Amino acid sequence: MAEPLKAPPKSTAQQVLGWVGMLVDIGLPWIAFTVVYAFSDHDLKLALIVAISAAAVVGVVRLIQRKPIANVIGGFVGVGISAFTASRTGQAEDVFLPGIILNSCFFALYAITLITRYPLFGLLYGAITQTWLAWRQDVELNRALTRVTMVFAAQVGIRLAIMVPLYLTDSVNALGVAKIALGLPFYALTLWAAYAVLRGSMSEDKWDEVKENFTHLLKGTQPPPPATAEEKKEEPARES
Repeated sequence: MAEPLKAPPKSTAQQVLGWVGMLVDIGLPWIAFTVVYAFSDHDLKLALIVAISAAAVVGVVRLIQRKPIANVIGGFVGVGISAFTASRTGQAEDVFLPGIILNSCFFALYAITLITRYPLFGLLYGAITQTWLAWRQDVELNRALTRVTMVFAAQVGIRLAIMVPLYLTDSVNALGVAKIALGLPFYALTLWAAYAVLRGSMSEDKWDEVKENFTHLLKGTQPPPPATAEEKKEEPARES
């Protein structure tokens, strides 16, 4: 029986272009806001209109290209909420307030799960793999998932450490630059750090066991359900 054809793996160039496209989808409205606000003598209304328009244009372009628009929708909603907040208060720095509040909530969530020794990525890993709290009985896996949660907590903490002082000092232009730099590029760096920490916290055998599951976790997809004890017993018989 012929094996089903598999899609060819993406080249490095294609992956890089994908990241660049994602950066444009999410970052262009914030770049537009920062540039227009800086060069329009701090015209908040104009900067907000241009930012929302930029998000809408990106969405239309992606629809015409028939490409996924999940990132565009997320970015558009984020810009819309931020624009609404700033328009209500009349303060340009409040464009960045919803993001700061959201990051504060994430930091609190990470901190609580770490303090209670139920790290967030452990809970997510258990839910995705349908093994629930079994990872807590595995010392090696527990340690690795705790460290990965610490990496993401540090990511959010660094964002807050930079954004909050800039917000409190009304440094709108600097906030715009920080928003862009601490967005997708910083997230990509965090993913690399999380991978390095996860890989370095496990033995070769343990890494092979959890690698596929962790990939599903990051993608938000569902891996195959774990094999039952009976299925594991039947495997040697099938191989023979």
